[in-house]
Amino acid sequence: MRYQISGHQIDVGESLTNHVKTELADAVAKYAERPTDAQVIFSKRGHEYQCETVVHLSTGLNAKASGRASEIYTAFDDCCEKLQKQLRRYKRRLKDHFKDRKEPVEVFGAASYILAASEHDADEQEPETLQPIIIAEMETDIPSLSVGEAVMHMELAGAPVLVFRPEGKSSVNVVYRREDGNIGWIDPSDLG
Repeated sequence: MRYQISGHQIDVGESLTNHVKTELADAVAKYAERPTDAQVIFSKRGHEYQCETVVHLSTGLNAKASGRASEIYTAFDDCCEKLQKQLRRYKRRLKDHFKDRKEPVEVFGAASYILAASEHDADEQEPETLQPIIIAEMETDIPSLSVGEAVMHMELAGAPVLVFRPEGKSSVNVVYRREDGNIGWIDPSDLG
């Protein structure tokens, strides 16, 4: 596994780097066969250290976790514990879904855009055009999954929303985290 360990305005020493590599390798090896790389970023806010970790798995999933504590090692350990919990849940769910899945997950390409936020106040005039300003454009993958797998992917990635194609269908569906904490599912094929 490749590691990218860095500090945001703090120095990450060799001792901490070795600790992260050892502990993260042990944590991930229990639940994922072939993790490809891990990115660990340490930062400090006030009196607290913060650790954010993203582990890319060979299945195409990204596991994300973060931890905070007054000590930098404790912040990492908290983050690592949360990551292990996510991976444990993922592996348990994967065993349940693996019985039904005979083919690997198909992935389709799509365009993804980031739009500029509106800088207009209510007192100002209307903008000249209603076309939003695109500040970034990139390719993104849309996996072909069951609804349960889509929820699992969304939770593991820590994302608020996931766009996917239901297996055997050509339509695009969305699962998202609602404000009440439940999961919402949008299936436009059932609308018409």
